[in-house]
Parts: sequence; structure tokens; C-alpha cells
Amino acid sequence: MALQQYSPSGFKYLPPVVKNLLILNGLFYLATLGIGQAFKIDLTDILGLHYFGSPLFKPYQLISYMFLHGSFMHLFFNMFALWMFGYILENVWGPKKFLIYFLITGVGAVLIQMLIYYFQISHLEASMSAEKITMVMEDGYKIMLQNKNFMDPQMADLNALYNTSCIGASGAVFGILLAFGMLFPNTMLYVYFAIPIKAKWFVMIYGAIELISGVSNVEGDNVAHFAHLGGMLFGFILIKLWNRKPKSDNFYEQF
Repeated sequence: MALQQYSPSGFKYLPPVVKNLLILNGLFYLATLGIGQAFKIDLTDILGLHYFGSPLFKPYQLISYMFLHGSFMHLFFNMFALWMFGYILENVWGPKKFLIYFLITGVGAVLIQMLIYYFQISHLEASMSAEKITMVMEDGYKIMLQNKNFMDPQMADLNALYNTSCIGASGAVFGILLAFGMLFPNTMLYVYFAIPIKAKWFVMIYGAIELISGVSNVEGDNVAHFAHLGGMLFGFILIKLWNRKPKSDNFYEQF
């Protein structure tokens, strides 16, 4: 994807927050590989976000999960989108406001995902015996460490929800995409560098695809679709709150 460049005088193509986020994500990815191989430590278990009811959950994971990625391509596409849309937003908003936006949308994304997990877990536990639930809580993590899971489908699903971590900056990146579509709705994006589409329509279509994917395949593809939607939702709310100012200080621009 390419975009019609917005480059008024004074804009930086690599402003400080975007630059440091790119560096941090790269360093965390290398650390995940290096520490995992050298010390047999899985950083995704320590820094990736676990369900709030899991014994593996730590409050700092609400932030740290954003800096971990499961593969190079996962990292590359998130960082490419962060740079492609984020550098414009940071130049418009300034570093402080952009960083606040990135962190709030990132945290908001997983709050929505955790809410979905809560409903899934409640549904599963309602149809399971107390013995099975206790077995998952006591032995589930040890079994996952062996790359195994329970034979019982319900126990396996519950174990995955409790003991699988959520990682990646995708929620915050979707928030950035939403912000770009709201601030610069008529900017032309070029999907696959060939198909022109206005930013506002691209965001709406992408959001609809994520909603459909999340509803139809909640447990099937290992992608946190509702986290993506959560990032967009929190981004929308935050921009609306920030935009409650005199018209002369309005964030929206069309070009």
C-alpha cells in the first residue's frame, strides 16, 4: 500500500516517537529470539498479555505486549504501517499527543479483547464441571509448555484462553489507521500500489472486514480481530474528545 504523500514544510519522515517505537519493537524482537535461544526463556510468557484471570497475568503486560511480535512478517507489517501513517500524525499532533494516542489505543485494544475472552470463558465454564475447571487452572500451563493440550475440546479451549498470550502492536496500529482516516479522509491510498481508494473508505472497509472476521471466526485463525476493532474504537473516542475544541483548533483536514 502507498499513500499520496502529505509533506508540508517542517515535516519529518522519522519523528522521535515513531523512530523510537520502531527501534524498541526491533530490539524486543531480537531479544525474544536471542534470549529464547540462549537461556530457554519465552519472553512472550513474561511480557505478552494474558487473560486477567490467569495466574500468568501481570499489570505491566498491558503495555509490554505491544512490543512483542510472533514473526518477522508480523513485525514488518506493523512497523511499516506505524511509519507510513504514524509519522504524519506525529508531525500534526506532536510527539507527546501521538505517544498518548498510541498507548491508549494499544491498551484499549486488549481491554476489548479481554472482554471477548471473558464472555468466551464464562460460556465455557458454565457448561463444565468444577473438577475440569480446576484441572485446567492447575495443570493447563504445564501442559501448554509441552506444546500439548487437553483432549477434551472444552478444556482445551479454556486452557488456550487462560494460558495463551496476546502480543503485537496491531491494536495501536489500527488506531493509527483510524486516526489517519478521520483526520485526512480524502487522502488517496493505493492498495497494492495500484488500486486508488480514499482513506475514509479504506478504514471503513477494513473495519467491516475485521468485524466480520471476528464474529465468524473468533477462535479459528489466531488473529485478535476484536483487539484491532478495540484500537479503532478507543482511537475514535479519543479523537472525538480531543476535538471538542473551538473550530479553529479542529484536527480535521481534507486534501
